[in-house]
Amino acid sequence: MEEEVTEGVQVQVESFYLDSHSIPEEDLYVFAYRIRLKNLSQRTVQLLRRHWVITDSNGDINEVRGDGVVGDQPVLVPDEEYEYTSGSQLKSPVGTMQGTYRMTTTDGDEFDIAIPCFTLAVPGMIN
Repeated sequence: MEEEVTEGVQVQVESFYLDSHSIPEEDLYVFAYRIRLKNLSQRTVQLLRRHWVITDSNGDINEVRGDGVVGDQPVLVPDEEYEYTSGSQLKSPVGTMQGTYRMTTTDGDEFDIAIPCFTLAVPGMIN
């Protein structure tokens, strides 16, 4: 599990290969990832937007930007957690994801928090 804390918000990430959804002979590799956010600060924060940088082992880079996560813009009071699961597809058996979440406080101050770089890999592909 990868972890990063920025501006008092902890981001933990765990990824999984979805063999039953993947078709390696067609260069389709499907992964799921679970993200847990925890507000370690003393202020209430809300996740507004996401920015992902997804890189596969062929060197292809895909950037994804959008509002919220899985249709939600969660508000986290101090010590509150929010967890969601989503997925990504690659054209190679190994890749990475990393990015940022744009957050705001109840005072309207906006800031970015880091999503740590994590690996997407078919089991056994990385020693």
